This record gives sequence, C-alpha cells and structure tokens, in this order.
Amino acid sequence: MLILQRFWVLLVTLAGKVLSDSRIYLLFCFFAVDSGPLIPLSLKIKPKVFFRNRPFFLCFYRLTGVFPMSVISAIGSSCEERIKLTFTPGCWGVLLIFYSLPPHNLSLDGTEYGLSEADMEASYATVKSMAEQLEADVILLREHQEAGGKVRDYLVRKRVGDNDFLEVRVAVVGNVDAGKSTLLGVLTHGELDNGRGFARQKLFRHKHEIESGRTSSVGNDILGFDSEGNVVNKPDSHGGSLEWTKICEKSTKVITFIDLAGHEKYLKTTVFGMTGHLPDFCMLMVGSNAGIVGMTKEHLGLALALNVPVFVVVTKIDMCPANILQETLKLLQRLLKSPGCRKIPVLVQSKDDVIVTASNFSSERMCPIFQISNVTGENLELLKMFLNLLSPRTSYREEEPAEFQIDDTYSVPGVGTVVSGTTLRGLIKLNDTLLLGPDPLGNFLTIAVKSIHRKRMPVKEVRGGQTASFALKKIKRSSIRKGMVMVSCRLNPQASWEFEAEILVLHHPTTISPRYQAMVHCGSIRQTATILSMDKDCLRTGDKATVHFRFIKTPEYLHIDQRLVFREGRTKAVGTITKLLQTTNNSPMNSKPQQIKMQSTKKGPLTKREDGVPQSGTAAGGALVGDDATSSGATPAVPSSALQAQSKVGGGGRRRGGQRHKVKSQGACVTPASGC
Repeated sequence: MLILQRFWVLLVTLAGKVLSDSRIYLLFCFFAVDSGPLIPLSLKIKPKVFFRNRPFFLCFYRLTGVFPMSVISAIGSSCEERIKLTFTPGCWGVLLIFYSLPPHNLSLDGTEYGLSEADMEASYATVKSMAEQLEADVILLREHQEAGGKVRDYLVRKRVGDNDFLEVRVAVVGNVDAGKSTLLGVLTHGELDNGRGFARQKLFRHKHEIESGRTSSVGNDILGFDSEGNVVNKPDSHGGSLEWTKICEKSTKVITFIDLAGHEKYLKTTVFGMTGHLPDFCMLMVGSNAGIVGMTKEHLGLALALNVPVFVVVTKIDMCPANILQETLKLLQRLLKSPGCRKIPVLVQSKDDVIVTASNFSSERMCPIFQISNVTGENLELLKMFLNLLSPRTSYREEEPAEFQIDDTYSVPGVGTVVSGTTLRGLIKLNDTLLLGPDPLGNFLTIAVKSIHRKRMPVKEVRGGQTASFALKKIKRSSIRKGMVMVSCRLNPQASWEFEAEILVLHHPTTISPRYQAMVHCGSIRQTATILSMDKDCLRTGDKATVHFRFIKTPEYLHIDQRLVFREGRTKAVGTITKLLQTTNNSPMNSKPQQIKMQSTKKGPLTKREDGVPQSGTAAGGALVGDDATSSGATPAVPSSALQAQSKVGGGGRRRGGQRHKVKSQGACVTPASGC
C-alpha cells in the first residue's frame, strides 16, 4: 500500500507459502500508514475465525533505508480474544502472519499454495471487515488456481471525502507521430480512433496544432477511476468535451496526463513540462512502424536524468507487419538494458503481468512495455488497469510550511488574476496569506488567496503534490511570471542570483568554458544563466564538474538538492544544486534590471527627449535612479510595480500626444518632466 496524505492503497494476496518442513502457513500483506497527523491505523483480527483455532504468530516488519526489515511488533499465542494491532503514522512495511497448516495441505517444495474454499472465504471476510473499519473498498484483481486451492489478489483502496481524490501525474513523451495525443484522446474520451487523427483533434489547444496535427504546447487531460477501478470519463453527448468537475466528483483516483511535444523545435517546451509539472511517471511512446527514431532517445534520457520512472507504450500494432514489430521490440529491449538505462524490460501481455509490474514499478528498475492499437483497442484495458494501480512516489507532510510553484498565469474576467501550478509541500487553505516572489529586485509580496480550484472544481484546501489554481487578491497579471513561487511566511524566503551545482554533460559538440551561457530549467524556472567558474578548465561530453552559475535577468527562489537541466541548442547537461551563494534582495553587483537601466542617464540632471520636452534624471526628494545610485551601492527606491508600469510605456514615459506618465515611488514620484 502506498500513500499520499489521506489516501492509501493496499495490495493483499490471499495465498500461502509452505516454509520447508515446518508445516507453517504464511499469509503476507503489504501495509503503509499515512505520514500525516492522522489517528493510528488499527487492525483487529479474531483468531478463532481467521486462524481456525490453529497456533499463530504475527510479525510486522518495518522497511527502513538500506536494511530491509526490522521487527517492531509481534504477537503469538492461541488466545481467543480479538487482537488489535496499532501502527503509528509514518510506518510502512510487511505484515507476516504464520500459522499451522492442516496435514492434507502440505507441500514441501516451497511453491505457492492455494487456499481451500472455506479458508478463502474466511480470510476474505477478515480482510473485508478490516477494510470496513478503515472505510475502504476491497476490489478483486485476479483469481487463479494453485495446488491445494485458490489464490486471489485484492486491491484495498481508501474511500475519499467529497471533492477529494488521489492524483497521479503522467508525462507523455516520444517522437513526433508516435501517437501521443491520439492515445490520450482514446483513453480520456472512450472512443477509438479512425486511423486519420479523429481522436487527437479533441486535445489540441491552438489552430495551427489542428492544421498540422502536431502538439506544440503543454496540454493536460484527465482519466478518472472510481473506488472499484472503473473509468468514469463520459464525454458530453453534444460537443464531445469532458466535464472535469463531474469526473472528479465521481473519482477516487485521477490520472493527469501531461501531453508534451515530440518535435525537436519544441524541445524547450517538453523540458519545461518535465521539470515544471513534476510528473510522477513518464509514458514513453514508440511507433511500432517507425521504431526508435528522432527524439525518442532524447526524451528517455531526460526522464532518466530527472529520476522519473518510465514505462513504454508501443503503438500502431494494427498496421505494422509482425517482423517489423518484433524488430522494434528487440531494439527497444536492447536500449533499455544498455549501461545508460539499466532497466529490466517486461512485455505486458496479461493481467498477471500488469499486477506484477505495477507492484514493482516504483523501484525504477522495472520497465513495462505495452503493445496497443488506438484503432482496434487491443490491450487498452491492460494499460488502463496498470494506470489504476499506479500510486504517487512521494509522500508529503501537512505540517511543513506551504510552498507552491507557478507554471502559468491567467486573467479571468470577473475573477481577476489566476495562477496555476503544483503544491510542493504543506497545506494551503482558502484566505491564507502567502508571500509571492521573487520580483526583479528579489523581493516578496504579501498576497491573499481568494479562491482555489482543483481540476476546475472549487475546493477549500490543497496539499503537497496536488496541482491547483489560485485566484489572488489585488495584484495584476503583469506582476507575475512563470517560475515565481508562493510560500508560507514562516519560510522567510530569499532569492538567489548565483548558485553552485554538480552537473554532468550529456552532449556538447565542442567544449564548455567559463562565461558560457545556456538556458537553465529548474522546476518551473526557465532562465538563461552564465557560468562564472568551475573546478575544471573545460567540459566535454561525459564530464562531471562543480559549476558556479549566475542568472542574467532576475533572481530565483531555489533549494539545495534541486534537480536542474542545462540546455542550449544541442548542448544538454543535468545536475543538482549544491550551494546557494548570493541570496540577497538587492540587484547583483555588476548588472541592473532592464527597467532600471531605462531610467539611468549620463547627461546630468536635465536632458531633452527626442520631442524636445525636458526630462529629469532624479526623483523628487533626492532619490537617485541613475548610474550614480547603482555604482555607489544604493538600492533604487522604485518598487517592482512601478518598474513594470514604466516598462509598458517604453521606460521613458512617452505617450501619443506628449502626455506625461506619472509613476508612484516610495514617498515621491518619478516623472518624465521635472517636478511632480
């Protein structure tokens, strides 16, 4: 069972292993308990019913770090009272139940041993009663016959409250024409493709995407599952569009697909989607008729560099000859086994394969390979079952200070400024006061949350790992940019101009040396940075080094151990931030924001504009805004809102008809003409 806050999933196998000659039967269950401030999980078992008056012994093994297990609880005897096992929040591991087998059920070869009909029903009744106490549903995944009886696999999923659901984000990558948008259209709308692009038309956002058939932006779509694992997506009967609100109301689990571009010229958009949207898993699409071509290896390498588990979907098997399909699968398996990937490819062809791969997928070593057709629908049910069994990889604590990264901004009529992104940690509630920033000067602004939406559905709070949109009070959209964050006031955030990172150069045609500039992707941050220094004279493909970076435009809010991607043309490098160097709210020493440069003048306090109108180079009250102010170490007394307002009119205040544009300052005003 894996958990995200109040959600958990439990895989129970009602089966047994006979341990050597000991005539001991083992029932094993995987448990995990929420790390949030919830009441402890309690399991109550009646030995008389569950063990049929046989001697028993219960152990709970906690999985910790490098050491596989450590016993934290053990009970054994032949008591007839109800047993209560209590697990404190934050523990996870394996519950092992040993008890004696009747003589006729012995199997000394150590193979999996089934249960008789009576034992199976008794065991299922116990699991069912435990699930009811925990307000969970028990779903039968599969049943098969083994020596001595039946073996069943159940999925136990926690019921969720109103307007609440488990969210898993899956990034969809692959070469152009691999069928990414088509597959998402088939999965989310429930209609098969006609072979001529019918399904993908429902996902495109722009006119040129519809005309060319190629995705150029980051698209999002959702696939909802109820507590029994059934798909709840039902498109509107008239327009064929999906009503996200209805899907989320009926779902206990929602898969968010991040549809990324496959063409090489949109690589920067794909990199932003992989870093800024924080996917839990990556679905790599490969066209069976084309094979591993174009950007396939590029996208696979990006997912591996960001430590995102990958599963592969081979499409168009209905139109591909058998020999070409087998050749594609061989090349794919060879690529996944190569030293750069070191994956274990598994061809998924049955429900048993789905359960095995889903249970072991979080280890990041196993890589399932699905073979599907969007026209005939072959193996689509196996893919849906696999998506239903996926669980988020990261757990979050509500008591941590809130942090939210912004990946897009909107201006909604009647609502105001809206920002969307991902909650990195903590809990954000309606009407909370947060700090928004950093602005071009590295400052953070206090803002209030007016309303919250998840998947277009109004909610009262969001937790770590959930995507959401916030309507903010009294702030303009022009004051917000992608890459900003909203954080709790407890964090006392600092913006950084410079940082150090350990990077690995994946590819570069020549050499990298100091003063080299490239685009840095770090979370939702996307800004050019300059290499000031490094611990090697130069870097080539495959080299590792500690590099000192500096942003060239604005400071950013960064974390230690945050992953980054360093890109410029065909040059690509990945790394981890190790040190934050210049964390200051002032401008960097040798550069000034562009808006401040527009105000500076070297011609004295009074100059003339092109139209002959006198212009002052100083603010009223003696506040310096020219080169002398910056060179002397003084901080410009112009707030960020004023700078942005000034930049809209070209920085000099020129308007049609010679009107003068006044900009408010702290205790004074800066005007194009002398005087206020």
